[in-house]
Amino acid sequence: MTPIDHAARIGRVADEVAGGVLLVTDLTDLRWLTGFDTSNGWAVVRSGELIVGTDGRYGDKAIAETAGTGARVIVEQDRARLQQQRDELSVGATNDGLIRRLRRVKDAAEIERIEEAARIADAALGEVEPMLAGASELDVRAELEYRMVGLGADDRSYPTIVASGPDHAARPHHGASRRTIQEGDTVIVDVGALVDGYHSDMTRSWVIGLATEQQRDVYELVVKSQQAGLDAVAASATSRDVDAACRNVFDQGGMLDWYLHATGHGVGLDIHEQPFHNQASEAELLAGMVVTVEPGLYRGGFGGFRIEDLVLVTDAGHRVLTHSPKRELN
Repeated sequence: MTPIDHAARIGRVADEVAGGVLLVTDLTDLRWLTGFDTSNGWAVVRSGELIVGTDGRYGDKAIAETAGTGARVIVEQDRARLQQQRDELSVGATNDGLIRRLRRVKDAAEIERIEEAARIADAALGEVEPMLAGASELDVRAELEYRMVGLGADDRSYPTIVASGPDHAARPHHGASRRTIQEGDTVIVDVGALVDGYHSDMTRSWVIGLATEQQRDVYELVVKSQQAGLDAVAASATSRDVDAACRNVFDQGGMLDWYLHATGHGVGLDIHEQPFHNQASEAELLAGMVVTVEPGLYRGGFGGFRIEDLVLVTDAGHRVLTHSPKRELN
């Protein structure tokens, strides 16, 4: 894959800081900036200098992963002393969300990793979909996660959701259980892969066997809502526009009270990051952002459906990165 140019990121941040001091304590921000992936670390950017601090468990790793960036790595066994050094180096520092804002727009190397993660999740779901009927939710989850790693993922992106039947599928974040997926069930599978730290995110829904008229009507409304949301994704649109496009379809269909969550979010080194598509968001979509569009309808005793795609915002509109079919119901 195309190497990520962390030295260029550091230079960009140094220019933004403009002679000031920036303290980076968020571990995802630290990884984005320096390439150092750790459970304990920090960075200080000041006067064109980058200093990375960590404890003795990660010293060699920090040196290896920041190689070529010009970072000065401080390794301190004593955590109190490490904290003291951080405080001394970061006098007058700010931490105003600069890196989090920069992270919203992905470069070509990041998009390559996200797209590969999406490809792997698509392939795994294609292999596992024929196994849904008669399997337990946990069995489906295990197969998906096993196959994603076999197809090249480093891990699952998040705990895979497999929700079936009139109760479990009515919970947007049910998880998975030992319940056996049965004839007549609505089924929701929310799955993503992790590649070099970058996530993918996708949801598809089904009815096992022949669908009822109500199931078809609800599913078709979700498909229509999701397409409206996709159509709204473009540079200069707002997250609120995307949310409203999906929500309006449900409102016109008389089912808005079945919609229990917001419409999507950014995806990158975090599975949920800016921007967030909701009714209050003023966030502007920018070319290079990767976002989800994921409306759904849920009701206890009925079950539920959700359809989610991962989408790259482009100057010309958008490009969908997830390609698993949205199958018509039988």
